[in-house]
Amino acid sequence: MKAGIVGIGRYLPEKVVTNADLEKMMDTTDEWIRTRTGIEERRIAEENIDTSDMAFGAAQKAIENAGITPMDIDLILVATVTADQPFPSVACMIQERLGAKKAAAMDISAACAGFMYGVITAAQFIETGVYKHVLVIGVEKLSKITDWNDRGTAVLFGDGAGAAVIGPVSENRGILAFELGADGTGAKHLYQDEYIIMNGREVFKFAVRQMGDSCVNVLEKAGLSKEDVDLLIPHQANIRIMEASRQRLELPVEKMSKTVHKYGNTSAASIPISIVEELEAGKIKDDDVIVMVGFGGGLTWGAIAVRWGK
Repeated sequence: MKAGIVGIGRYLPEKVVTNADLEKMMDTTDEWIRTRTGIEERRIAEENIDTSDMAFGAAQKAIENAGITPMDIDLILVATVTADQPFPSVACMIQERLGAKKAAAMDISAACAGFMYGVITAAQFIETGVYKHVLVIGVEKLSKITDWNDRGTAVLFGDGAGAAVIGPVSENRGILAFELGADGTGAKHLYQDEYIIMNGREVFKFAVRQMGDSCVNVLEKAGLSKEDVDLLIPHQANIRIMEASRQRLELPVEKMSKTVHKYGNTSAASIPISIVEELEAGKIKDDDVIVMVGFGGGLTWGAIAVRWGK
């Protein structure tokens, strides 16, 4: 049984914080931020909106998009590093709010690669026939762990959520190949103390190398060539890292999803948020070959080649 994305949805906070807004808060400029990151603005959740609220909003839309009910969900996986509290898990909170009484529930901690880890974990349950529908949510309220006095990190991050229902799809569609990986020796380069701490130079070098390698690896595993790729959806961390992945696959600019300018780095939420963006723009069609790739703290990474459609 093949597993694929059968429903998708997202939630974005209403509050927009532009680079001009940040200029008033810290020693930075719009030009400095744009040229180094590609970010022009980001969404920031209000204080009364927590991680679970955004996850719930995205989950409702994904379930509706899949044409199922919460009672059809067998498992809920939430990829996040900014849970409302250490426990209960955000996944359990979502289960209760949705009324998904049959679903098991747990959180996954793989930072910005979390959605990749969640989708691949879900696929194992589907492809073995154990479960029929798994809800995977990537969600972050990074604003609550961002040091707004640190211009090196504060300009990067945004809040948001994206959710996907993973279920059985027809034989020629769905997940064609994947790669997951981790390198704990790089943990010191990106971590949370009270706030996010990042060695930008080291993370950049790792990301450029690993994102490109992972894209090539999943295409090879799937028996596909670079020419077969219809759309690359990279983790929206930094336009220069994303461009390096695109160039590694020798893709034209129009074949790479770019939402970083509008939403910043939303960590585990960035890839599903981008999928919705491209669907709404008509850039994803049935039978398109899509490569999704992400990297994050841990250090972690993951890539998936998928043929779109049910």
